[in-house]
Amino acid sequence: MILMEKNKNEMLNLLNFIKYPLLTEKSINLYGNRQYTFIIDKILTKTTLKVIIEKIFNVTVTGISTSNLSKKLKRVGKSIGRKSLYKKAIITLKEGDKIAELFN
Repeated sequence: MILMEKNKNEMLNLLNFIKYPLLTEKSINLYGNRQYTFIIDKILTKTTLKVIIEKIFNVTVTGISTSNLSKKLKRVGKSIGRKSLYKKAIITLKEGDKIAELFN
């Protein structure tokens, strides 16, 4: 029982680094090539992201491309602010692997 709780807590901590899947027309077209796009925490490196994706989804990652996206201006009334920085990752999986949880 304690081991199951430890695994659940570990998975929840790992999920905190992946903010959400990016669902645009371009990223959905990449699903046929076994490539999935996520918005992730900006402190993650490619090696730690690979370990997190493999643990959460039980797949084998063959490639990762990341990019830091720039801040965007937002206007609310008279004041102008900036949205926070974020990082985009495109993950390529091994032949035969797929992430079915994104469509549920």
